[in-house]
Amino acid sequence: METVLIFAGLLLLGVVVGFLAGLLGIGGGLLTVPFITMLLTQHATSGEQIVHMAVATSASTIVFTSLSSIRAHHAHNAVLWPVCLRVVPGLLLGGFLGAQIASLLPKAPLALFFALFTAVSATQMLLGKTPKATRELPGSLGLASVGTGIGTISGLIGAGGGFLSVPYLIWNNVPIRNAVATSAAMSFPIAAASTIGFIIAGWNAPDLPSYSFGYIYVPALVAIAATSMIFAPIGARAAHRWPVAIIRRFFAFLLYALSLYMVRKAFFS
Repeated sequence: METVLIFAGLLLLGVVVGFLAGLLGIGGGLLTVPFITMLLTQHATSGEQIVHMAVATSASTIVFTSLSSIRAHHAHNAVLWPVCLRVVPGLLLGGFLGAQIASLLPKAPLALFFALFTAVSATQMLLGKTPKATRELPGSLGLASVGTGIGTISGLIGAGGGFLSVPYLIWNNVPIRNAVATSAAMSFPIAAASTIGFIIAGWNAPDLPSYSFGYIYVPALVAIAATSMIFAPIGARAAHRWPVAIIRRFFAFLLYALSLYMVRKAFFS
């Protein structure tokens, strides 16, 4: 019975993650990492491997969620594909490097790093400063450099990078709907590179639970991906119809709560 409840909880998490991924252009890692951490703490493994597996599994779910979200946003002609093509090399490099760096960090620093960037992301959502009218995106080299930074940070914490890429695009006067759609497209190369990196890094790691593939915990991946792929297009459609200000505020406060949980995880378990 307990196993059924856990699986049902993961399916529900996929619903929430998928919808918000489509709505706000985020990969969902800021939500999935703390909840997968809870799951692994109680039922699958212990010690230094917990946060590494949570981050890795989160990254792998974003591969599937982002594909579903990209398709829906592309149907609205909202993805800025020229921008994506110029930033992809940096995203791939950064995503892979972030996974390798994360695999070398002890549990506490990794959890604190996640908590810090979750809090920063929440603050960015609450603030909403208007950029200068003359500000615009840099050229190919600049975008590739930015992509490397976004990819590295995202790979470190198992996120799709939307908490960085959406504010960055908006700060460069990209309309919010295009920023959300383009961020969704940017999440895929980050997640794909991070997933490969975590599989390699965790391939010979000791004391991993059953059904692990490198650092990826496959049961959680399957459950979350199954529902997130269904609900990401629903969120994407809503992003083109709803005002997102209230939802962004709600999500920001949720991120603050999850950040506090990861701080607790770093120091008290």
